[in-house]
Amino acid sequence: MKIAVTYENGQIFQHFGHTEQFKVYTVENKEVVAMEVIDTNGSGHGALAGLLADINADILICGGIGGGAQRALSQAGVTLYAGNSGLADVAVSKLIGGTLEQIADANCGHDHGEDHDCDDHDCGDHDCGEEKCH
Repeated sequence: MKIAVTYENGQIFQHFGHTEQFKVYTVENKEVVAMEVIDTNGSGHGALAGLLADINADILICGGIGGGAQRALSQAGVTLYAGNSGLADVAVSKLIGGTLEQIADANCGHDHGEDHDCDDHDCGDHDCGEEKCH
């Protein structure tokens, strides 16, 4: 199993669409057997969901995440554990131990523009209001 975590300085990065790195854990028999930090080389939920699919990630642990990103991850077959904070290594240990919670209301909190619905398409390549969709 591969677990990806939005990552910055040992912590779970809190804005999925703007994460610059993932820490990826390979788990076998409930033990971490390998870890690596990878650069995202892209932004927006479409690019990031594609990257996670390309590395065969089974699970994503992150902080805040928008609805479009949640759908993109679901389509890529990635199970989401959103709304988390703190040390990435601790979150992975909790997940392996069965104690990491999935928080249903982990949507991003910024405005994507009053007249723009990011749910209709992939906003990975353009701005939606003042912030990029993720």
